[in-house]
Amino acid sequence: MDRFDAMSVLLAVVDAGSLSAGARRLNAPLATVSRKVADLEKHLGVRLVLRTRRGLSLTEEGRAFVAASRRILEDLDAAERQASGDHGALRGGLHVTAPIAFGERYLLPIALEFLKEQPDIDLRVTLVDRQINLAEEQVDVALRIGHLTDSALIATRVGSVRRVICASPEYLARRGVPRRPEDLLRHDGVSFQGFATAPEWRYRRDGPAFTIEPRSKLAVNTTEAAIQAALAGIGIIRVLSYQISDQLRSGALQELLNEFAPEPLPVNVMHGPADPQSLKVRCFLDWIGPRLRARMAQ
Repeated sequence: MDRFDAMSVLLAVVDAGSLSAGARRLNAPLATVSRKVADLEKHLGVRLVLRTRRGLSLTEEGRAFVAASRRILEDLDAAERQASGDHGALRGGLHVTAPIAFGERYLLPIALEFLKEQPDIDLRVTLVDRQINLAEEQVDVALRIGHLTDSALIATRVGSVRRVICASPEYLARRGVPRRPEDLLRHDGVSFQGFATAPEWRYRRDGPAFTIEPRSKLAVNTTEAAIQAALAGIGIIRVLSYQISDQLRSGALQELLNEFAPEPLPVNVMHGPADPQSLKVRCFLDWIGPRLRARMAQ
């Protein structure tokens, strides 16, 4: 069995999502592709993939082997290009994830410039306001906002964002400006539903942090909907600073209770503990790190 060929077939199947789609991608008979995956599993003595009605999923052993196979094949490709005198572009797929608004504002412009420098990279950017499992969803790099909980990942801090309470001038003219967190009890608010972690209405004084929030006049499940409601004068919202920076700058929204705000939330670039790490991931991390710091410092 050609193990490099078997690895390539397995990656094509995993990336395509099924044996049949992998066979089409490879322009090979389905029976051949299925046999090569089965032969690889027999050689290793473990199941790598599970066939389901929805397509295909990886076992725990499969996820580890796929990650290792990607590194091995990428390093082999890099070694061959170096030996042949081709020191140019990187090759292969790269999957990156970030929160929606943050990704659109900060990550995407940097990622597009990276693609111009590395045209043989196929980049997949998943923007979603939830934390996803990097191993299960085959994500190489993640941008995360908040305090870290997954100690299995390697993190590099690139900045921080503030939690901001704000409302429209029209709402404040009608209902008054809250001067203390306790004043929010007499105000209307826009709350979030459907978020794994909703924005916290937390404050600090000289003692421990405490929580007070306004009465929920409207509940929404996206940040953009909450911002639109605040702009329409429905109530007070709490969001992250980058999400409403334009509205604060223009005066369409007014920041409140800034002196009671909790500490800013860290922003980290996360990746798995691959050793050795693939060349394309190392290069991407080296590319986005300083550029993210520079953009967030503006």
